[in-house]
Amino acid sequence: MTQTRTETFPLTDGRELRLTVAEPENAVRGGLVVLHEARGVTDTVRGLVGTLADEGWLVVAPHLYRDADELADGDVPDRVSKLSGEAVLADTDVAFVWLGQQGVPADRMGVLGFDLGGSVAMVVAASRTIGAAVTIGGGGILTPLSDGLPPLVEAATELTCPWLGLYGDDDSQIAQADVEKLRDAAAAAEIATDVVRFADSSHRFDTSPAASAEAWQRVLNWFDSHLR
Repeated sequence: MTQTRTETFPLTDGRELRLTVAEPENAVRGGLVVLHEARGVTDTVRGLVGTLADEGWLVVAPHLYRDADELADGDVPDRVSKLSGEAVLADTDVAFVWLGQQGVPADRMGVLGFDLGGSVAMVVAASRTIGAAVTIGGGGILTPLSDGLPPLVEAATELTCPWLGLYGDDDSQIAQADVEKLRDAAAAAEIATDVVRFADSSHRFDTSPAASAEAWQRVLNWFDSHLR
């Protein structure tokens, strides 16, 4: 697995945003922004970043929680749960700027997000000029999940790049009926979309090895197909 490194990116207000990045050993196929879930940039996220780099992608994961970078898997402090979607969108834009500075054109940039990050990934797909997006377990389908985000059924009608949504039926926070409403809304977009539900699996797919393997392959295939 490709090793990751963490660096800082200066912001216009004088602060800095930490970025965990990984570069492929050979030619760069394109760039991916990874938006982590509430656990922060954990070893699991670093592993994902490195594995995507093994597939030929230049990968960057912005540290969305300034004071929660070193959380152990499973730790979700209250301050993390209060992060706004607007703040995540701003940090995502910084990550895209970083990719652009590395020579990646916008049509070869993609975003992959989990939970709140997954919701933001869909909003990005509806409001930014990039090549493709993947949402994993993104909530807020009918009611906004966070300040600064629209309901995902509204974002779905504005999609401007190919979008894939992956959901587990055993997700206690997201109703299967809501996922079907999101599927219908996305199907009306004038762009390639797909919503996949996994039976007997949580939204992280860690309760089903078969679902996990299929979800991973679907992510790779989506970016392979649309970031050319």
